[in-house]
Amino acid sequence: MSSIQTTESTVATTGPESVRSPEVNEGGALIVLTAPLTEIIDHAGYFIQMGMASLPIWLEWVFDRKYPNWRKLEYNTDGSARYMPAGVRLVEKSLLREYSVDEVVACFPEDVDKFIGSNTRIVAVSTHNPLGVTFAAGVYTSIFGSSKQPINSHYSREVFAKIKSSPFRGGFKVIVGGSGGWQIIQTDSYEELGVDCVIEGRSESEGTLELFRKAIRGDDLPRTVEVVHPKDRDSILFPDKRTTFGVVEMTTGCGRRCQFCVPDLNPQIDLPKAKIMDAVRANVREGNKQISLATEDMFIWGQVHTETPFYFPNREALLDLYGEIVNTPGVEQHVLSHCTIAPAVVDPKLIEEMSRMLLPKSPIHLPYLSSHPEKKSLTPLIGLETGSVRMAKEIMPSKGVPFSIEDWPSVVLEGLSVLNRNNWFPAMTLIVGSPGETDEDVRETLDLIYEVERRGLFAFFIPSIFTPLHDTRMEKKTGVTETRQLTPLQWQLMMKCWKMNLRPGQYSWWAPTAWRVGALSLWAYKLRKLNGPNFTWPLMMFSSALPEKALKMMGKIHVGRPFKTKTRKELIASLKPHYLQYLRADNGDLPEGYEPAAPRAMKAARALPVL
Repeated sequence: MSSIQTTESTVATTGPESVRSPEVNEGGALIVLTAPLTEIIDHAGYFIQMGMASLPIWLEWVFDRKYPNWRKLEYNTDGSARYMPAGVRLVEKSLLREYSVDEVVACFPEDVDKFIGSNTRIVAVSTHNPLGVTFAAGVYTSIFGSSKQPINSHYSREVFAKIKSSPFRGGFKVIVGGSGGWQIIQTDSYEELGVDCVIEGRSESEGTLELFRKAIRGDDLPRTVEVVHPKDRDSILFPDKRTTFGVVEMTTGCGRRCQFCVPDLNPQIDLPKAKIMDAVRANVREGNKQISLATEDMFIWGQVHTETPFYFPNREALLDLYGEIVNTPGVEQHVLSHCTIAPAVVDPKLIEEMSRMLLPKSPIHLPYLSSHPEKKSLTPLIGLETGSVRMAKEIMPSKGVPFSIEDWPSVVLEGLSVLNRNNWFPAMTLIVGSPGETDEDVRETLDLIYEVERRGLFAFFIPSIFTPLHDTRMEKKTGVTETRQLTPLQWQLMMKCWKMNLRPGQYSWWAPTAWRVGALSLWAYKLRKLNGPNFTWPLMMFSSALPEKALKMMGKIHVGRPFKTKTRKELIASLKPHYLQYLRADNGDLPEGYEPAAPRAMKAARALPVL
């Protein structure tokens, strides 16, 4: 029990008065680490960071009203930040292999001037969206107003401006890392932001340490440095301090090889349970009550580089890991990260058992959807991307394995049915305007969305415009680049998704009227000019100004066509024969007369925990 108690040396205060006085900090720290405020906070609701990465700065008042204390921070007694994004903590851990704890400090952006001094040689900034050009940001800032700067980008620019204006700026280098560094590279924003070098890759690399050595010596730095990703689980470091949202890394890579994805370019690795649990206990020890495992697909853990294909989940290993996490004393909340939907079809029993284990610790309540006694739900992030089989074949041919991509709509519907039955209501991303996307592709995606609605299923569908991300296989391809290029069908897809997303919040008598009046007013005032004529009828549909049946009769929208889908039993029957050996008999739907015999590798995996 003593390992999870908050020690006096890390007791936090909640105001800037705790920050070191200038006398104590005279000369500054050798290396200062920071990040934008909106990427650091973790106490104001799980979805706040997603919203701040997408909505324009003029809508910041929404968060101010919903979370009036979202800017309130917690400090360690030395004035450093009590919590930081996991990426910053990883850089800190990497540097502490070579530098002392007195030479490296992680601080909130408003406090950088308290730690920068004549001794400072490096200020390193981690950022996910410095310029607001991620998947969701551009489209939603355009939809909601004339400002194209998301809230997160505004705060990113603030921290860069603060660092740039430091009186000691001539004495240190500014190094940027994190998943948003590519935005600075592609837009050549080095001078504007005051950045000397962007580093791409993980901080465990020897190349990262060498870059920091050069900066400390005062050597000139290249504008861009790429460092290698660790290729084995023992080379990956785990922070031993509190991270934002209690994020602890679970896997790297994915293995499904989607053309638009950056993380899938990394090696597929599942990390040791013992190290994961050490990081969980470190978070709890420093006051974190919430844990979230960072992964591109939680279901591959325990099944990477075994004799069983990774897309057949290791049920025993996953239940063992998550069970120990949620039963760790001090863990009061647990939030799921990313996963894929095919494993829900492969092993529905796993979803059922995970639900029983995880729902009591979920902080997410959906009163009008959940059947849980306390109305709790699980909301992982899942990539849907398209309902068009043709597009799916082009950009993500392995998304549905072990099932054929030809059956992608059926996999989505059957998987969502399993998830909803167990109070999982995922946030599912869609890509609108992919290179080569036709109106028929959009119609097929709308068909799938309407089929979800007809079946009474639910997911939070999050559509966004295609972004050619750096280093992906689609980096050089061009799709829709601005909202005025969207076709009426593409606009309808986006508006239909958000109309469905708002259903859980529209059970009061006043909510539908408020949305209808608000949407129409905003359209009349600004959006009809900003987004062009193709936006008009989809907006009328979204606002319910006219019934969808009437809009269909007028030829203004496409109401999804019913289409033939496969049941789970039919999907199982369509599998390659040698895949049947990996299925679990307790899930049912096996072909008639087939007697499963678990292979030796699977038996071993079930018998032993992943260390």
